[in-house]
Amino acid sequence: MAAVPAKIRAFVKQLVQLSLVDGRVSSEQVAGILEYLEKNPPARPVAVLQAYHRAIATEIAKGEARIEHAGSVTPEALSAIAAALGQRYGRPVAAQASANPTLLAGLRVRIGDDVYESSVAGQLAALSAAS
Repeated sequence: MAAVPAKIRAFVKQLVQLSLVDGRVSSEQVAGILEYLEKNPPARPVAVLQAYHRAIATEIAKGEARIEHAGSVTPEALSAIAAALGQRYGRPVAAQASANPTLLAGLRVRIGDDVYESSVAGQLAALSAAS
């Protein structure tokens, strides 16, 4: 994939900022921006739309925590994790849990590109890699 020119990156960054309401991507804002771009096509519209799509997908992922767990996790624990992540990232975070028996015990949390590992499987893998 070709590198995105600086002018397009700067324009897309502005579009993403206009797409946010209270730190989250607003579907109404995105629809308005797409309507504006359709009526007023920028130079290299395909490149702009592709970069905007990737940037919005990244922003959405930053607001969703995917929590993998070995055993059961209470709704209260999920809420506490979401609240802690929201405080850390400075934005609302929604938590989605899924069982992963390969973890043995503990949790793995993915939010955007960040991964927080507190599982036994992760600790064993880190020990194995260190030796």
